[in-house]
Amino acid sequence: MKRRTVLASALLATVAAPGTARAADPGPSVTRKGTTTLDPQAVYFVSYDGLVNNNSFQKNGLFTYNGHQYAAWYTASRDAVVARRALGAGTWSTVTLPHRLKADDSHNVISMGVSRTDGRLHLNMDSHSDGFFYVKSVAGLLDRPTTTAWTSAAFGAVQTTLDGLALTSQFTYPQFLSTPEGRLQLGYRAGVSGNGRNALAEYDGTAWTALGEWTSAAGTYTSEHGSSTARNMYLHGIDYDVNGRLHAFFTWREQNAAVMCSGGGITNHDTGYVYSDDRGRTWRNSAGTVVGTTGGADKVSVADPGLVVDPLNPDHSLMNQESQATDSAGRPHAIISYVPGRFGQCTTDYVADRTAHGRAFHLRRTAAGTWQKTEIPVPLNSSQRTKLVLDRYDNAYAVLPYGRIAAASKASGHTDWTLLFDGGGLNAFGEVVVDETRVKADNTLSFLYQEKSSGTTPSALHVADFALPA
Repeated sequence: MKRRTVLASALLATVAAPGTARAADPGPSVTRKGTTTLDPQAVYFVSYDGLVNNNSFQKNGLFTYNGHQYAAWYTASRDAVVARRALGAGTWSTVTLPHRLKADDSHNVISMGVSRTDGRLHLNMDSHSDGFFYVKSVAGLLDRPTTTAWTSAAFGAVQTTLDGLALTSQFTYPQFLSTPEGRLQLGYRAGVSGNGRNALAEYDGTAWTALGEWTSAAGTYTSEHGSSTARNMYLHGIDYDVNGRLHAFFTWREQNAAVMCSGGGITNHDTGYVYSDDRGRTWRNSAGTVVGTTGGADKVSVADPGLVVDPLNPDHSLMNQESQATDSAGRPHAIISYVPGRFGQCTTDYVADRTAHGRAFHLRRTAAGTWQKTEIPVPLNSSQRTKLVLDRYDNAYAVLPYGRIAAASKASGHTDWTLLFDGGGLNAFGEVVVDETRVKADNTLSFLYQEKSSGTTPSALHVADFALPA
């Protein structure tokens, strides 16, 4: 396939304080480095307006560790595959795992994580409100990538528990995260859409432990249209910052459609935020008030005060599971998207309305502790999600549907959003899976995307790399 290289940069810089000789930090820029092919014929079917290989809420479908990058996907034959390459290499080494995708459901993603205590790679896959499949590697596989063979023998058997720990029969949205001490945690939803609870499990290098649920589905939410008595919290992410604080932005999804102005919309409402300073055991709102305890009787619920940091009723097709990041000072940032009120106060078809009028917004906590929201002036032209990345200078990058990249400088207070790359030459389907860890490794924005196809005709799966300011 013929591809073209696009170079775009924003010539923005901070102004040095009077009396300092320090050079100004650079503003955001992206320089196309190249594209590699993971699979020329990956499985393709559209489900819930998405693809199973590039749902952006995967954590992590693509990540970097110890000088190597790892990716996971399903092939045209539905086999689960995991691959690695040395950073900058043009080819990937693949291992086919003994598992095949069981259903044409784009929720059934593969997520990966690293337990730094023993150097293992962990994979959780193929679940949507039912049982999951779990695989882990031999110890030290990721610590010694140049001397440990990358073969199927490096991985254990496929399990339907976490080494014997059964979590729930209604499991969805696995998200692996490493604690500052190197333990591995697994976040997930127990239950179903509109009636579910978030929970955590933890691996210490020896065994998995269930920490328990930390959100509640109970309580009453009332809009101007009606009420709902069950819901679930959809996370935009769950991430540790440089200081060891655990951050989570979220939206609520109500079970009862009576809260909406139209049955064709989506019952998501409000952007909320909580954090934990004890590795996810206790949760606090942005004012520091305890609002829930993992595994305890008091869980984070819709009735808790101080959770909402950006209010929005269910009539604007607010997207769930968008994205978040933390900056070099540990402050939280998020991307949210919905149909702004200037296009009407009632969406009647959330896919069509988001495609026609949806906009993404950057939401961040300032040094003063206030919340600032800025619209990204690029139409979504899609119902799908946007991913957020911060570079080493805290410039912000939004990877929009179709692989488009917009950015804003820290110097402007993240208000000067500009489109830097228009997605030309990618032929990307929609959402992309961003490597959230590679930016810190070598100042590269790397994302996985799949080419558009039709029906169930397989298509190529790629990883695109862009250099950020060094």
